[in-house]
Amino acid sequence: MEKLLEILTSIRDDVDFENEEKLIDDNILDSFDIVSIVGELCDAYDITITVDEMEPENFNSAKAMLALVERLQDEM
Repeated sequence: MEKLLEILTSIRDDVDFENEEKLIDDNILDSFDIVSIVGELCDAYDITITVDEMEPENFNSAKAMLALVERLQDEM
């Protein structure tokens, strides 16, 4: 989780990623933020996030993003 939080904070240092649970639902992150996050996650974790995985529930919180990363790593 620490590595993920570092990535997220490097993209948006004004967001409390540890506690926020509605990053998408509350419009805290915009589409540019999501594109940046996806790119960074793919590079950092050597995964591919497809269009099918680009759903709000996968990006509403850091925990959800970590679950997505772990699931994609397990599928490799």
